[in-house]
Amino acid sequence: MAKRIQFARTGGPEVLELIDVEPAAPGAGEVRIKNHAIGLNFIDIYFRTGLYPAPSMPSGLGTEGAGVVEAVGEGVDHLEVGDRVAYAQGPLGSYAEVHVLPGEKVVKLPEDIDFETAAAGMLKGLTVQYLLRQTFPLEGGETILFHAAAGGVGSIACQWASALGVKVIATVGSAEKAEIAKRNGAWATINYREENVVERVRELTDGAMVPVVYDSVGKDTWAISLDCLAPRGLMVSFGNASGAVEGINVGILNQKGSLYLTRPSLNGYADSRERLEEMCLDLFDMLESGKVRIDIGQRFALAEAGKAQESLASRGTTGSTVLIP
Repeated sequence: MAKRIQFARTGGPEVLELIDVEPAAPGAGEVRIKNHAIGLNFIDIYFRTGLYPAPSMPSGLGTEGAGVVEAVGEGVDHLEVGDRVAYAQGPLGSYAEVHVLPGEKVVKLPEDIDFETAAAGMLKGLTVQYLLRQTFPLEGGETILFHAAAGGVGSIACQWASALGVKVIATVGSAEKAEIAKRNGAWATINYREENVVERVRELTDGAMVPVVYDSVGKDTWAISLDCLAPRGLMVSFGNASGAVEGINVGILNQKGSLYLTRPSLNGYADSRERLEEMCLDLFDMLESGKVRIDIGQRFALAEAGKAQESLASRGTTGSTVLIP
């Protein structure tokens, strides 16, 4: 038997249950992985609350983890039993000691990247890869605005952008988080609880504003983000930490300077094994070179998944959080 977190109804952290399950044998094209570490992400909360509907109930939770291949199904030729691997996509269910998922969603892990780093950094790191290298390909020399810059994605983004020669204006919610963002390479920080974000961006850019805003906060920062963009700038909305943006009048994009808007996702970019492998090579290179470090700010036992999600939702975490099975 193996332990697994599941939920049979949507709601608060109390709907999460730790149960015993019999590990399934992998089917054709699948692999079974014994997790050594599991990543915690806001998207997990979206599924638990029902903002994103789970395919069926009861449902597992989580999409990110790292461990060792236990069994390989027919047709999987790029992985073998005993391989060290990591994943960030696939069916819900990574909150478990053992997880079965399509082999095409699993990549081999370099020996010098440990399981916790991989579990904490795969989804967030690949998110940063497509944001900075594909959604708005940064060349170096740009000044950008990144919200929630002391969080898991933001911490990686500050480091990666800095390595590219980009100036990051980082929004944060406290002096402590401002220091974290600066340590990770942010050029300037704005404490949104004490400062006017739009006015500070205008001051920092001498009135030019920024060509791109990366916004994972959602409802609370939507209008602010648009006001920080230069004419024909790009609004990248990739999360809903404060709630979904609703009731959009697209005419506002014209009124504020012929702005562009995109709502990207990892699945929209890593939509084939070949593209996933390419993105992982880029991420692993940044990790192995030391240009990007994954800051694991919190570790929780698998049984404490609800408590871990509460900490994340209350913005009480810094860096990344992992569950240890």
